[in-house]
Amino acid sequence: MWLQRLLSGAWPLTFILGLAVVPLQVRGLNNGLALTPPMGWLHWERFLCETDCQKEPWRCISEQLFMQMADMMVFQGWLDAGYQYLCIDDCWLAPERDANNRLQADPIRFPGGIKKLADYVHDRGLLLGIYQDVGKKTCAGFPGSKDFYELDAQTFADWGVDLLKFDGCYYGTLDELEDGYRRMSVALNRTGRNIVLSCEWPLYARPLTKVNYTEVAEYCNSWRNFADVSDSWSSVKAILDWTAILQNSLVPAAGPGAWNDPDMLVIGNFGLSWDQQVTQMALWCIMAAPLLMSNDLRDISAESKALLQNKEVIAINQDPLGAQGYRILTDSNFELWEKPLSAISLAVSITNRMEQGGPRRIEFSTTMLWKGTVCKKKCYITQLLPTRQEYGYLNITAKLPLWVNPTGTILLRID
Repeated sequence: MWLQRLLSGAWPLTFILGLAVVPLQVRGLNNGLALTPPMGWLHWERFLCETDCQKEPWRCISEQLFMQMADMMVFQGWLDAGYQYLCIDDCWLAPERDANNRLQADPIRFPGGIKKLADYVHDRGLLLGIYQDVGKKTCAGFPGSKDFYELDAQTFADWGVDLLKFDGCYYGTLDELEDGYRRMSVALNRTGRNIVLSCEWPLYARPLTKVNYTEVAEYCNSWRNFADVSDSWSSVKAILDWTAILQNSLVPAAGPGAWNDPDMLVIGNFGLSWDQQVTQMALWCIMAAPLLMSNDLRDISAESKALLQNKEVIAINQDPLGAQGYRILTDSNFELWEKPLSAISLAVSITNRMEQGGPRRIEFSTTMLWKGTVCKKKCYITQLLPTRQEYGYLNITAKLPLWVNPTGTILLRID
């Protein structure tokens, strides 16, 4: 984990003492998976639970939808950019299990079954994600996994599933919720197939108990903490605010194989302005969040596509150090977040939280970072978003004037 690397002496002590958050790193699920945040596409926010393929053939949850998205991911550069998982969310199931109590896909909307879809996805170099629930029913009312954890895990392995999004609706008691997540994690590992486990354990447990992130990370590769994202700026900023308030609990839990999941990227849809799309991309990368898009890859603007496929920005998210970034400063409606990177580098985001007026000026100095311990002589500053610009070397006394649009963000890399 990244803190262990710091404490081992790989980074100078002055860097360690400058941390805004002092984490006690936990061990992640030891299945060797998700060593960087998973990247891919997930249907829920954009396509929800549309099951009427006669009235809505273009957007219903069906084999056709996922095959089309798989083709888009390969032929439109998404796989090359790192988006590897094609993920099915709720509403893929038939209303009942089969005669042997095995899950089955809706036979009309998925006539080939999930195994056929998995083969189609794998043939294109992608990985398949699927959805289930720890309780008796899924959130949309389809059969859940309660009482069938081991059987369902083996079913997913037999089909060739590579990621399980495991929701928490209809869970019963807190003990049943927690036991269900533990049992499914163990069952998946026992199948012998590599299946990433994405949990919602903290989201459902938090109203009932203090979340033990050490335990959550021992069973899950990633986990949701907050309500579903929607296609709106109010939703994105609520997630950012909540994450910042609880960062002293969240940041220490994150690292290779174990990620806090603030939910889907809604870039390329309808509710975010261009500046707000930049902000979501920049902050999700700073937070080392899973980058799971929920949009229509068949119909996305060139600008949104370029933002989502920006490899320098993605590299911030995928940095092998595995450190989750955190907020270090709020002042005059500006927010600064920083994320430690490998090779003693930093990523820094500067967000203008004003929602009126025009661009606002901030004089950026490296003394704002790590309590002034970074760049003791000089650092090389590269702006990655909203446009790329190399500012060159900046010493500790210099100030860099930056103009940030309302609800927009500037993303910097400091080497």
